[in-house]
Amino acid sequence: MNLSEINWDIHAVGTWPSPVKTAAMVFVCVVVVGIGVYFDTLDQLTVLKSTRQKEPGLKGEFEEKQKKAVNLQDFQDQLTQIETLLDKMIRQMPTEEEVANLLIDISQTGLASGLQFRLFKPDAPIPKDFYSELPINIQVTGKYEDLGLFVSGLASLPRIVTLHNVNITPEGKEGALLMSAVVKTYNEETGVSSAGAGAKKKRGGK
Repeated sequence: MNLSEINWDIHAVGTWPSPVKTAAMVFVCVVVVGIGVYFDTLDQLTVLKSTRQKEPGLKGEFEEKQKKAVNLQDFQDQLTQIETLLDKMIRQMPTEEEVANLLIDISQTGLASGLQFRLFKPDAPIPKDFYSELPINIQVTGKYEDLGLFVSGLASLPRIVTLHNVNITPEGKEGALLMSAVVKTYNEETGVSSAGAGAKKKRGGK
């Protein structure tokens, strides 16, 4: 086959020898495939590579969510227990009307324990999330066992009372001690009467 004798005019393709036609068809197919790969497949390969890189992280996220889904009932039970405990604690907070009586109870607890008050100074309430903190600065004198009775008596009060910043120093003779501390109680904010309401308030703020 003499290539110089072939009419290479595109319009004369039908007169080309079969081997030339086959070679031309193969060339055209290669060009078409190459164009398709360049404009379409390369982008898909890039996306595939990126997806494969994300695969381990997605699997880990799926496994973590699956574990949470399996333990969902346990989480719901724990949430119920927490809300019940919070409800109980809130009910132990004095209302505004009960604060005055609670201050009297604290001072009477100290006197009943054999202590003498040198300072009993309620400070301004400190607003928190759904309650207010009511600090009371106190200074009392007495023996060690009297201080112990006082602390035990505070813990036995029907309302929540906690003791902070305790500092005990010797006071004179005969084993007398001076205790400086901050007694705190907690006042429920108006309009929140249960843990459920408190939880709703917190969830609503998210």
